[in-house]
Amino acid sequence: MAHLTNPGPFHPSIPRPLHNPASAPAPAAAQPQVHDHGAAPANHNHDHLTSTTQLRTATPGASQPLMKSPSATHALIRGDRTAGMLTMSDDHVMMNQILATHAPDGRDVDVRPLLYLVEDILNRATEHVDFIIKGTQAQIEMEEKAQQANYIAMLEALTFTIDRIACELSYKALRGSDPHATTTAIFSFLSSYAWDAKLVLSLSAFALNYGEFWLLAQIYSTNQLAKSMAILKQLPSLLEHTAPLKPRFNALNTLIRTMMDVTRCVVEFKDLPSMYISPDAPALASAMTLIPTAVYWTIRSMVACATQISSLTSMGHEYGVSATESWELSTLAHKLQNIHEHLRKQLNLCYQHIEEKKDVDTFHMLLKLFDPNVAHIDNMKHLKALIYAGDDKLPLLDGATRRKAGLEVLRRRNVLLLISSLEFSGDELAILDQIYSDTRMHEAGMQSHYEVVWIPVVERSGVPLSEETPTRFEALRSSMPWYSVEDPFLIEKPVMRFIKEVWHFRTKPILVVLDPRGKVLSQNAIHMMWIWGSAAFPFTSYEEEKLWSKETWQLNLLIDGIDPLILDWIKDGKYIFLYGGDDMEWISKFVASARTVASAFGIPLEMVYVGKSNKREQVKKVAAIIKERKLSHCWEDPAMVWFFWTRLESMMFSKIQLGRADDLDPIVQGIKKLLSYGREGGWAVLSEGSNILVNGHSTTVLPTLVDYVKWRGNVAEKGFNLSFIEYHDQLHNVAHPCCRFEFLATTKAPESIRCPECHRVMEKHTAFVCCHDEQAIPDSLFAS
Repeated sequence: MAHLTNPGPFHPSIPRPLHNPASAPAPAAAQPQVHDHGAAPANHNHDHLTSTTQLRTATPGASQPLMKSPSATHALIRGDRTAGMLTMSDDHVMMNQILATHAPDGRDVDVRPLLYLVEDILNRATEHVDFIIKGTQAQIEMEEKAQQANYIAMLEALTFTIDRIACELSYKALRGSDPHATTTAIFSFLSSYAWDAKLVLSLSAFALNYGEFWLLAQIYSTNQLAKSMAILKQLPSLLEHTAPLKPRFNALNTLIRTMMDVTRCVVEFKDLPSMYISPDAPALASAMTLIPTAVYWTIRSMVACATQISSLTSMGHEYGVSATESWELSTLAHKLQNIHEHLRKQLNLCYQHIEEKKDVDTFHMLLKLFDPNVAHIDNMKHLKALIYAGDDKLPLLDGATRRKAGLEVLRRRNVLLLISSLEFSGDELAILDQIYSDTRMHEAGMQSHYEVVWIPVVERSGVPLSEETPTRFEALRSSMPWYSVEDPFLIEKPVMRFIKEVWHFRTKPILVVLDPRGKVLSQNAIHMMWIWGSAAFPFTSYEEEKLWSKETWQLNLLIDGIDPLILDWIKDGKYIFLYGGDDMEWISKFVASARTVASAFGIPLEMVYVGKSNKREQVKKVAAIIKERKLSHCWEDPAMVWFFWTRLESMMFSKIQLGRADDLDPIVQGIKKLLSYGREGGWAVLSEGSNILVNGHSTTVLPTLVDYVKWRGNVAEKGFNLSFIEYHDQLHNVAHPCCRFEFLATTKAPESIRCPECHRVMEKHTAFVCCHDEQAIPDSLFAS
């Protein structure tokens, strides 16, 4: 046992009875002579070992006069301990003494494996079930490291030190020494070690004694050797009287667990990476001033616990629990708990500081990695930096097979990073899914050109995530046929910062295009995808310019493949009215007047209601009425209405991104008007086939139809088209309908924009707009 090993210079060289730690030295006559057979001269270690041997060979008669009753010894121990607590109550004085012993020699002791071992002993001794469940990984790590040669060498080097401290704890506990003096002696012996090593070595020594105590208690009934030793220590007697001792062991276990909490905390401070936090960091500096105090009171608590255990083994269950002892244990536990709370708070601040530093480094790494002037062999570094750098898991889920996949499936492929929050509109997802599926179905060679990967952006705030977040994530991921990130929390905070600051992600989805070497071809190709679909591949600015060069302001551009019926009308050369709004009275008058004009001039006319860019619920109601009354063709599917307006917005942003949003471009002018009209009131676009004739507001288009008798005389000479356009323009020049544009905080607004009606630079206003469809927005906020 540890307390029978040579204790070294801790102990005074005076013989004492084994069971009478408080008595005076025995008379010389009562001490049998023991001869030293060693060649070395006597020293403190030898003297104490000799005195111990003398005690073991002394006759009962010689030692009995010096022994006191357990109650008398109990009183002496309690008196010494209480005096120590009172006389050394000044922490400042005590800590000056402790700091005076601190003289580290720079040795670096890896105490982590030793701490795992000690935790295993103490947690099993205190039956800490939570540790047995949660500490499996630490236990495996400890066992694996225990097989390493350097770990074995470290244990061999420290065993003597641990054993000496264990002896000191046992001897001074039996003797009833002043706790502060015992604690100071341990600090003096460990003066050359760092604070964390002092603490772990002392806790190891305590665990050696306490573990031995409970090991015998646990196996004495099944192991004969343990049973004999347990009888010698009076353990059977103790275990038969567990009821009155239960509060005592509970108090001991509470204090021991608090000691372990403080020890773990101190070791964590030692393990903080110096490259990310310096000693002058406020949180670390504050903790460093408290750590000596934390180490002192933790070792002081070990002394108190050792005294309690020694009193049980030396005096049995008759050694009752006094109010003073309960007060001492609870006071120490409370003090250590306060120290631990403060240390943990500072440690959390240190981790926050380190995380922020690491995040900054990662962000700068991303900036360098995606520098367009830096060449790379393939895209793997980029994808690992964005998604997951480790090799221990498969970070992707294949939407087609529903199997996990590694990033290797994307090596040297064009990768479209679909970046969005979990507020991914069902309309957006449905249209994107359709474009993706059409690409795979009709363009067999295209599937080898690019892959889509969904990167979800989930904010990490101090507020816990709602229960709906995982459900929402799973629902979105399960509806995607392309690759998805398997876990949204694989995307680290610096990556999210990079996505927001460099790629300008807000809340609306963006589509970042990487070539096979990881170079960014487009920071947001979502607009190209909405306008041209996969025909825009490889989604570069050059390709965008080339596609725009082929477009003109025609109905084909507005409709594209949204509604095949309209494309048939275009092929047949029919007159077509696209119209919108939410005023049912205006719509009824407009439809009736348009049919009257068509009938009067004998032109083939078709009409389709395409709603508005806002007020979604109101548009659905209007569409239902139009269908019920059979007024005209209408888009009942909300996704079609959404896609029509989204494509218009995408056209606007595409032109802005290319720097081509000038007022001489008829496409830009037409888009501006439609986007403005789509926010408020009614509107209509009249075309013959694909050729757009008029793009007008409700205040000009309806009067042109109603007043057809005023311009019908010009039709014979100028034709229907020109006559309609000229009269509409006359009304427009008088009315000058108000225009406005809204750029959400989620998008980048241009510095200035000209009104498509009067061509003046529009004023910029800030507005707070309710998101509910039924809420109207005052026109005065958006006056040109």
